[in-house]
Formats: sequence, C-alpha cells, structure tokens
Amino acid sequence: MKTLKRILAKKAGRSNGVVTVRHQGGREKRFLRTIDFKRDKKDVWGVVEKIEYDPNRNSEIALVVYEDGDRRYILSPVGLKVGSKVIASEVAPTEPGNALPLNLIPVGTPVHNIEVTKGKGGQIVKGAGSVAVIFGKEDNLSTGKVVWVLVKLPSGEIRKFGPECLAVIGQIGNVESKNEVIGKAGRNRHKGIRPSVRGVAMNPHSHPHGGGEGRSSVGMKYPKTFYGRKAVGKTRSKTRYSNRVIVQRRGGKSILG
Repeated sequence: MKTLKRILAKKAGRSNGVVTVRHQGGREKRFLRTIDFKRDKKDVWGVVEKIEYDPNRNSEIALVVYEDGDRRYILSPVGLKVGSKVIASEVAPTEPGNALPLNLIPVGTPVHNIEVTKGKGGQIVKGAGSVAVIFGKEDNLSTGKVVWVLVKLPSGEIRKFGPECLAVIGQIGNVESKNEVIGKAGRNRHKGIRPSVRGVAMNPHSHPHGGGEGRSSVGMKYPKTFYGRKAVGKTRSKTRYSNRVIVQRRGGKSILG
C-alpha cells in the first residue's frame, strides 16, 4: 500500500553530524510502514487482505481492509490468516487480532500491543514471539469496578495497567525469529549495523578500558561504558515513576506499597 508507507530517512546514528548512537552506519533503503498501534477504528469489522514482511521489525504485519474501505497495517499474531476477520470493540470476541480494553479480557488470556497510557496506542509487547498474560484484576470493594488489571509481561514482571487501556488478543507471530542465523557480517551491514570493538582493544583516549602493557583486562574497580558510566550492578533509579505499578519484578522479587 503506497499510501501507508514512505521512505525512512537514514540518520546513521548522527545528529547534526555528531555521532549520538554508536555502531550505526549505511544500510539499504527502507520504507516505513504506518502501523495502527492505536486500533482506534472501533466497532468496524476488517478482513486480512495479506500478510507482509516489514524490514523495520522482526514480526510480520497484516494488511486489513475494513468495511468502509479503509486499509491499515496491524501486527500479525499467531493464527491470523488471509481472510480472517478482526475488530476493535468492547464486545469483540477474544480471538487473535481483536482489540479490547484490558478489564474485558478474561484472566489467563494471551495479549500483545498493550497500552500503558489510555489512547496513546500500544507501547509494549510488540516484538516477534512476544506475549503477555492477563494475570488478575483488582476491584474497588465499594463500587465493585475494576481499578487495576495485572499483566504478566514477557520478562516475568507483573505490572498494573489501567482497566481502559487497550490490548490485542494473541501472541505475535514469527515466533522462530530469535533462532534466525545471520550467516555473515555483510548481512548485518545491509541492516546498518557496524562492527563493535572491545574496549580493552582500544587506546585509553578512546575507551576507559583501553591501554596497558600487553593483553590487559579491564584493570579497574568495575567495568565502565564507552562514556565512563558504571556498566555493572544496579543502574536503575530508586525513585522511578513506574515503581508504583510494578507488583513483582522479573526474577520474582515483589514490590511492597
């Protein structure tokens, strides 16, 4: 669909000529497909017209044509085929590709493309093979309404989401993407990925790990990044805004309060 794609500008990791992201360079020209992460066409049935490859992501995408003639791309979940019907609605069946508010999805249902902020569109669980599970719901004792929906993310973290945030049913397709063998360095260069050099192989001007006589190790209290920041241990801020919505961190450590 020409109306749903445009040439993606190539920045090569630079801003105003200065390298801001390392290990990025020239790559093949790509088209950027406009993906409907918001699923804001409500209560209108659509039919999957084709399943396509997208060079900007490891999951496949599905071209959906709606009853009013509008066409949009969505992430293709496992089980979605050409001819399958999808809809975004509060009364949608819990079938792959359908979008519903989290409070209307039964516990134990696999989901993806989950909104963190209502109306902003899917923000997490969007990679190939990714799937989250509705873990539980918290009700208000006085009104009986759902105030939080607990979702177990692919990392194992259990997090609280607003009940009106949208999610799409099913696991994202192309599950075997993680087992793909690149095969040769040239293929990564076509993707725009340049070689990554070890810090200990550099000189001290280029990296904190550089220098030393002979084959030296890191040679300091703890490893550092290219920019001199701590590279091991706890680097997460203690007062992050998301702490209040995390019920259990990945690894099984629970958060109280």
